[in-house]
Amino acid sequence: MRISTLTIYEQSMSSLNRQQGNLMQVSQQIASGRRVVNPSDDPQAASQAVQVSQALAVNSQYTDARISARNALAQEESVLNSVSDAIGSARTLILQAASDTLSDADRASVATELRGIYETVIGQANATDGNGRYLFGGYRDSSEPFVRDASGNVSYVGDTNNRAVRVDASRLMPVADNGEDIFRSVHSGAGYVAEAATGNQGNVTFKGPLVVDESDAGFGGAFDISFSVSGGAATYSVNGSAAQSYEPGQAIRFGGLSITLDGMPADGDSLHMDQAENMNTDLFKTFEKALAVLEQPSSSGADIAARKNTLSSVLREFDNSLDNVLTTRASVGARMNELDVVDSVAGNRSLNYEEKLSGLVDLDYVSAIAEYSLRQIGLQAAQQAFIDIKGMTLFDRM
Repeated sequence: MRISTLTIYEQSMSSLNRQQGNLMQVSQQIASGRRVVNPSDDPQAASQAVQVSQALAVNSQYTDARISARNALAQEESVLNSVSDAIGSARTLILQAASDTLSDADRASVATELRGIYETVIGQANATDGNGRYLFGGYRDSSEPFVRDASGNVSYVGDTNNRAVRVDASRLMPVADNGEDIFRSVHSGAGYVAEAATGNQGNVTFKGPLVVDESDAGFGGAFDISFSVSGGAATYSVNGSAAQSYEPGQAIRFGGLSITLDGMPADGDSLHMDQAENMNTDLFKTFEKALAVLEQPSSSGADIAARKNTLSSVLREFDNSLDNVLTTRASVGARMNELDVVDSVAGNRSLNYEEKLSGLVDLDYVSAIAEYSLRQIGLQAAQQAFIDIKGMTLFDRM
């Protein structure tokens, strides 16, 4: 069989190109640090690597979302901390104003300080984040959630939804609470609140009510105490029950509650009691009630009794509002702690993804360097063989 010189050259060049290509491929792997430089190097590993890379990118996006969520929750917690401090200060002023030793001028001075706290709370309720979005407006976060009308009454114009961010594949976390839930609500365990009827002419004041027996059949309902005065003798009835003799300073029990009454009523006077969630739950109206009674001089016994009863109700409402704000703060803190847990889990997940991706495409340098040396020897052998074959000619024998 005769082999032409052209065939010998073509086969030699093909072998050299193949050997040089193999060497270049190993060189690229060493230079890039990756075993799979092109999908054709290992199609199955390349396909799996794309999926793992996508999962790693999604995990990174959730990490960014958690950073945003943590910043939003930290801002809300800071504002709620200021609000709780303001309510505590307002409560201290109400206790001070309830003292009988203060004059009308003293109470007016307290009212001035209380109004400053009131304005502070309104400002905090309309707080914004660093991007100009209002924290407590729900999804209506482009304008102030709390606005005042011409009469000075504060109303809520935001929505009742809570803005949420998906911080993980299976967790959609609220990152802001709406103003309705914070400033115009009370928690479910707020108890009872009593309020004297507007227009009472007597000087009956109350302390309480206190919950003494939640198992009572009437517990949970609303109660009205109505007074009757005839011939100098006062009686009372609860929700229209049989009249009972009234004595100042006595504690009255009904429906699992106890309330202590003092002073003398006028005929037709009344008190109303209900669960806090059915009474005034608006923090701003509580401020307005307190300011109205402190800024008005008290001359008659009925005025003094009305002031004491209003301040007593205001104290209970401030307590309930403070508990509600603190409950929300606790919820914010719990969500921030949850973010730490999710961060830890996501960090482990990211590490697993990176290890899997490394196992699929990263290079084993020891094996690669050995392969490089082998390919280099192969190329050198092919080059030497071509040189030897090229030199085999009859002209050298002539």
